[in-house]
Amino acid sequence: MSTHRAQDIVADGCRWDHSSPWPVVGLDIGSRGAKGALIHGDTVLTTFTPTGLYMQETADILLGQLLREAGKSRGEIAFIVGTGYGRISLKYEDIPYQAVTEISCHAMGAHAVLPGTRTIIDIGGQDSKAIKIAPDTGRVVEFVMNDKCAAGTGRFLEKTAALLGIGLEELGPVALESDDPAPVSSQCVVFAESEIISLRARGERNNDLRSRANIAAGVHYSAARRVNNLLGRIGVEPGLAFTGGVSNNPGMRHVLEILLKARFQRPRIDLIYAGAIGAAVHASKHAARAKAAEGASL
Repeated sequence: MSTHRAQDIVADGCRWDHSSPWPVVGLDIGSRGAKGALIHGDTVLTTFTPTGLYMQETADILLGQLLREAGKSRGEIAFIVGTGYGRISLKYEDIPYQAVTEISCHAMGAHAVLPGTRTIIDIGGQDSKAIKIAPDTGRVVEFVMNDKCAAGTGRFLEKTAALLGIGLEELGPVALESDDPAPVSSQCVVFAESEIISLRARGERNNDLRSRANIAAGVHYSAARRVNNLLGRIGVEPGLAFTGGVSNNPGMRHVLEILLKARFQRPRIDLIYAGAIGAAVHASKHAARAKAAEGASL
């Protein structure tokens, strides 16, 4: 759980324009991890929990964590917006609720944190997306996504870490130690797995102490090429942001910057929370419309 002030979130020279007079919540229920954000005034709370078997139970854990940290009751929450893999499974009888696509929420979240954003790479557990947004509003202009194959996603990296006998959080740093990335050419996870096993066995036979780092780097390049192909379909404009669960993997960030010949903006808040923050911003807009409608009916 983290508490942030508006001025500690946005980049230097940028304004935070997404304060909410009412407590509102965004819940991003991903395939592997779930994120929550609560906005009230200029305070933003964020929290994380692994996605469980039941989406509603996972969302309730996030909401409970946010309420405890904020010192709020359920009745004080003006609106909840759900996004991500599990958004359609959520239901609240006592709090106004709306589901919004993860593409719209990641776009709005990146825009809120990095107002100059024009192009977003979002890599999650089971899909990857390239999104172009309007820098003045955060609205989606164009997007493409890969959701047919796990290659180029967090699941691919998770599988690789297991095959190499290391934790997922170690994979990116290990890849950065490479001096000769191994060729991993397969575009299918099943065939790539066979390549990784073969490369690891060869390294062990030759007592190659660098093989693990080189395999990890090769896998990162293979995944990044898939993502780069998505960007080739919409183009890359200055103001590049990296969101999603893989965005805090330094190895993936490194190879993407090499392939794109461009650098990502450096946010002050972890952009794994971009979807949740964007959902909370959308919740604030829904709450404002609901309050205005209530006022008009009096």
